[in-house]
Amino acid sequence: MEVIPAIDLLSGRCVRLYQGDYQQAEVFNDNPVEVAKQWVEQGATRLHVVDLDGAKTGKIVNFAAIEAIASVVSVPIQVGGGLRDHASVQQLFNLGVRWAILGTIAVEQPQLVQQLCQEFPGQIIIGIDARNGQVATRGWLETSSVLATQLAVQMQELGAAAIIYTDIQRDGTLSGPNMEALRSLVATVSVPVIASGGVSSVTDLLSLLALEPQGVTGAIVGRALYTGDISLREALRGVGPGRIQDIPPNLGFSTFA
Repeated sequence: MEVIPAIDLLSGRCVRLYQGDYQQAEVFNDNPVEVAKQWVEQGATRLHVVDLDGAKTGKIVNFAAIEAIASVVSVPIQVGGGLRDHASVQQLFNLGVRWAILGTIAVEQPQLVQQLCQEFPGQIIIGIDARNGQVATRGWLETSSVLATQLAVQMQELGAAAIIYTDIQRDGTLSGPNMEALRSLVATVSVPVIASGGVSSVTDLLSLLALEPQGVTGAIVGRALYTGDISLREALRGVGPGRIQDIPPNLGFSTFA
């Protein structure tokens, strides 16, 4: 299972929100490029970058920071926040971004999502951000009547490569992922699901690892990495590709439960 560090951009700085509240933004670093390089040096195989300003305004705002990150890291990055037209998605791919994360337009413009999935196969991820099971849009400032599971099924049918499921009430709280919601989601769709929100410890990651056979292929970790509650290196040793459990027994290594 991939452990994917989150880099949330607000006014060009690396921050973390509490339950998606822009008024509760904590700045962790003024230089997101240095943060990105740090996570890659510690073994990250993918980075999750979110333009928080873009999510609120509906257009890419932190383009310079995203471009700088994409130009210096050696691992693929996925970017979301404010991607609500074809031009914005194309702009990111021109930078070398591997995946575009679509949220608001999944609810408001599914026909555009279908077009993008056809044009960029394997590169469109749907970000489903839920509050009490209902999908939130426009930087989590609005809550729709659409159920997360219903949207996931629709987006799978339109050709989405994966689903990122974020429980807003867990995000930034270090209270653990919403395992019940994730079980329900992976039982509904067959595309890969990446869990986000609330991961506070390697124990939480091990709980998510138990859902890997059902389709949870990754976990996005934010605040816990920045506070030191989780060491990325230790997390990767515990649940990432190449962990002890993945080494064939005939190589002479012991395996541990």
